Amino acid sequence: MSTIGADSQVIMHFSIKLEDGSVADSTRTSGKPAKLVMGDGSLTENFEKCLVGLTVGESSSFTLEPEDAFGMPNPDNIHHVDRSQFGGDIPAEEGTIVAFAGPGGQDIPGVITGITGESVTVDFNHPLAGQRVIFDVEIISVE
Repeated sequence: MSTIGADSQVIMHFSIKLEDGSVADSTRTSGKPAKLVMGDGSLTENFEKCLVGLTVGESSSFTLEPEDAFGMPNPDNIHHVDRSQFGGDIPAEEGTIVAFAGPGGQDIPGVITGITGESVTVDFNHPLAGQRVIFDVEIISVE
């Protein structure tokens, strides 16, 4: 039976839950499991440590502190943008998720958290930053 090691390629289903039990994200919603390569930097080191030793068919649940999951909110990721940057197709309303082009051309999502006059506050921190999260995983394959 295959066991997850340092350079394993892993296919798994996962759910991310908040402490109140609500599901923030799950691969089961789409029915498509996630694929990752251990050590490629897509997961934090502590998350990977929780996966090492799991085998195909095994399920596990573990809780990660904010700094081991999505990090702590960074005040440098909160920006004030002029309201004129928002066109008719993107309303400047609190709670709206907007995407701005990043330096590499990729979209960087942010949430509008406040509007004062012509200044719109956009928070580019990960929505789960600062939260303790519970990961439920089911290992489908390991190579």
